[in-house]
Amino acid sequence: MKNLDKFQKVLESLKSEGKYRVFNDILRERGKYPNAIWYSKYGVKKIINWCSNDYLGMGQHQFVIDSMITALEAVGAGSGGTRNISGTTKYHVTLEGELAELHKKESALIFTSAYVANLTTLETIPKILPDITYISDSENHSSIIQGIRYSKAKKEIWKHNDLNHLEELLKKTSDPKCVVFESVYSMDGDISPIKQIVELCKKYNATTFLDEVHAVGLYGLTGGGIAERENLQDDIDIINGTLGKAFGVQGGYIAGKKDFLDAIRSLAPGFIFTTSLSPAICAGALASIKHVKEHNDLRNQLQQQSAKTKHELAKLGIKVLENNSHIVPVIIGDAVKCKKISDDLLYKENIYVQPINYPTVSVGTERLRFTPGPLHTDTMILDMTTKLRKIMIENGALKKNNIVNINTKVS
Repeated sequence: MKNLDKFQKVLESLKSEGKYRVFNDILRERGKYPNAIWYSKYGVKKIINWCSNDYLGMGQHQFVIDSMITALEAVGAGSGGTRNISGTTKYHVTLEGELAELHKKESALIFTSAYVANLTTLETIPKILPDITYISDSENHSSIIQGIRYSKAKKEIWKHNDLNHLEELLKKTSDPKCVVFESVYSMDGDISPIKQIVELCKKYNATTFLDEVHAVGLYGLTGGGIAERENLQDDIDIINGTLGKAFGVQGGYIAGKKDFLDAIRSLAPGFIFTTSLSPAICAGALASIKHVKEHNDLRNQLQQQSAKTKHELAKLGIKVLENNSHIVPVIIGDAVKCKKISDDLLYKENIYVQPINYPTVSVGTERLRFTPGPLHTDTMILDMTTKLRKIMIENGALKKNNIVNINTKVS
């Protein structure tokens, strides 16, 4: 291959800076989450997974598995085509109806992932509204950034969760305009002031586009997300969500007005020119959504175990980035050290937490991102926090007598 040396130099640089991403070979065991098996170059080890986005463990729930098996046996493995050409089944249609109901919207449209849903929708809107200006939060996910970039629409970036700056931009921006933001930001775990954002959007006649990927299934009485919890679902124009986190399966979607989604369905390349989700996946997602809607106890347990984890870390003097969500970010602040701590936890203590480095987070904010859930026991939490403290001290990331005060309130 020509110019291969250029690619090799990039890899060498990433490795020397501690930014090279290693994909650990993890085998999840059905019914035993968060326990897993790690296939390493040193052999096979049993580990505990502390960084999965399968927040509620629904990916291994028997009800979900049974629903997928039933669908597999009924219709086979694949959908057989794109949504337009033989790839729309009763499973797809029923799932979209369930998602629309979850978010109290007229309609929903499923995609192969939430990333694709964001990118494709944001890329497509300017085909209909060529003069639109996107006003995007500075900490928005890559899928939002890329979607706006590919759309070539006018854009403004507002300082993260800064309502004064948002209003400044709304004042100076002509119609049409669309404010794009998230409810729970996945790396810091902070929650956006949705009510105030909605009020500003109403005041200045802006469309609201809300990414609920790290909130759907986890917040609200039925798992409709932060918008449901705050009783704001009717005030959000477009909602993006995922089937691959709280619901434990795969895929993404948007929900909103029927005619809006019909136009996206008709014009969006990322929806039109790709094979649709397997009916079995749709069946599993549908079963998961129904179960999660009816089991608020799962959401309560998630928040309880997250709060316990934050509390135990604080007791040990480990700095946790303050937030009011279920996400537990432990800031290390150095890429090489962050990866070394992650490696030591895995190799020495059988604790798996992936290092989060640039470009996922800014340089100097490298971290370990823990995602405790209902299936992480109190004993697991005590064991993990104690071992994390030991490994951090060994790597010079924590002083023995360091004490940090954090807000452990979780709502």
